Amino acid sequence: MASITAVVWAGDALSGAWAREHLAAGPRHLVGPLWLRLAFNAGISFSIGSRWSVVTAIEAVAALAVLLAAWRSRPGLPAWGFGLLLGGGVANTADRLISTGGRVTDFVAVGRFPVFNLADAAITAGVIVLVIEVLRGRPLVVR
Repeated sequence: MASITAVVWAGDALSGAWAREHLAAGPRHLVGPLWLRLAFNAGISFSIGSRWSVVTAIEAVAALAVLLAAWRSRPGLPAWGFGLLLGGGVANTADRLISTGGRVTDFVAVGRFPVFNLADAAITAGVIVLVIEVLRGRPLVVR
């Protein structure tokens, strides 16, 4: 779980730095509806909220809650799910605090869907993994 968290955090930090440097001049079309387009998000998902101190506090509390659950996660898919979720949360919080003055660097654009980053994709994948495990009736944490 810790290694997944670290990989997501590092990948988001590196890809965000690349995007800030290489996409500042304008977007790049990749294929079909897929674009790389630099954007900054002062809110939570889909730009909900805009006061970065409140948003950062919410992110930090959520990351702590996920960390506590992840600490007790069952091996296998639950650990992967929590690792992705925690890595994405930590990466977005770190980006907001360190790199962009209260904003998160987003740069992946697919059609009309809001622009997102690697951390957002990891959070989404982690939630999907955990929901699938719950729907299969498997416990997420060791009791």
